Amino acid sequence: LNKGADGARADDTTRLKVTIASWLMQATPPPNPVIHGQSKMGCGFNNDATGRLICPVDYDWSDLVIQQGIRDYHPDYRVTAHSWPAFLYRDKRYDPLNPTDGLFKGKLLLKTFKYIFTSPTSTELDDQEQTSPAMLSMQGPPKQRRTDGKRRTRCNVAGLLNMKSVQPRSLLSLHSLLTQVIQLRFALSSTGSWRIVDDEFNHQEFYDNIVDFLELAATSDAVKEVEDLLLWWNR
Repeated sequence: LNKGADGARADDTTRLKVTIASWLMQATPPPNPVIHGQSKMGCGFNNDATGRLICPVDYDWSDLVIQQGIRDYHPDYRVTAHSWPAFLYRDKRYDPLNPTDGLFKGKLLLKTFKYIFTSPTSTELDDQEQTSPAMLSMQGPPKQRRTDGKRRTRCNVAGLLNMKSVQPRSLLSLHSLLTQVIQLRFALSSTGSWRIVDDEFNHQEFYDNIVDFLELAATSDAVKEVEDLLLWWNR
């Protein structure tokens, strides 16, 4: 079973790399240089589109000096797991006065979760029609979204796993969400093959930091923020 699960994760990673490249190339204007699904040479901080997404929110990616500092590994612009990447935030907008506002509500993260755990067609929903992962796991994508009369063959993974909600104490659903965060970060990077430590960015520490955020809220306000976040994912 473990071997099969590892194979499934590898398959998801391969498909996701190609799919995310396609999503990003739909932007107007499209990224330059072009993002290729089969090669990651032009991804990560080598590309403005992907660099903006994985840039730590502590830095202003629009500043060309900062961009070059990150690419040159300048000590003032380190990229580590101790700073949230911009893709985790709704509209990639970070408010230093309210650092949890929009956190874990990034559009690309939601699309990635839906792509893996509901169905690829569920990612085609317009923003106004977006359905939560929990709801999609129970009802599947809308019937009118089927195209060309073709029968949908991809399984609704969330439904098969009985993932009816995303909760910090639900190990299956929490691990599933965190796995997509890690896979998305890897897919956006320029690293060609999976590794725990990518330059100075440690994926294990990144995973642990997210778990701590969800499970070790230190104040009543922080607990409320986590509860609101889970309600958003399960709405």
